[in-house]
Amino acid sequence: MSNPTAPIRASIVALRAALDVFESRATQIDAIVTEIVETLRRGNRLFSAGNGGSSAQALHLSEELIGRFAKTRRPLAATCLAADPTALTCIANDFGFEQIFARQLEALGNPGDALVVLTTSGKSPNILRALDTARAKKIRTIGLLGPSGSECESRCDVALTLDNVPAPRIQELHLLTIHLILERADAALS
Repeated sequence: MSNPTAPIRASIVALRAALDVFESRATQIDAIVTEIVETLRRGNRLFSAGNGGSSAQALHLSEELIGRFAKTRRPLAATCLAADPTALTCIANDFGFEQIFARQLEALGNPGDALVVLTTSGKSPNILRALDTARAKKIRTIGLLGPSGSECESRCDVALTLDNVPAPRIQELHLLTIHLILERADAALS
């Protein structure tokens, strides 16, 4: 008879190993958190973008900055570029799916703003275009990524890379990073 908890225990073991990789990236994580908090402290806007589950995490980051995380503070300027289905479908229909984030950033972004991209593969064309647009507009680029060496990493001013970590664990560590960002924002910008 098989052990029904074996898959659960295997996932926990994999998460522990992923946390060891995460802990070794403390300097990268601190650079990301600092970059975002300083962007918001200056009164600039934080944009976020991702696809699929990463899109949901990008939205979570933005909505918590506008609303609240652990304590009430002033609302912070944050926009998830994946949040407006009418903009996404309009841009995808008229310009192509690879332009869905870049086109919005072109319209809304200003020098001094920052863009956070979340991607486990680091090669999504719409994310790459958004990073290129951000660079052209002097918007800082921040990546919550998967393995190092991706096309996205080379386009980011600061990035968290997670080598030898499976995609589900990467997304869990991205969520932990988001919560670290929000905790620091709560403490620094109240």
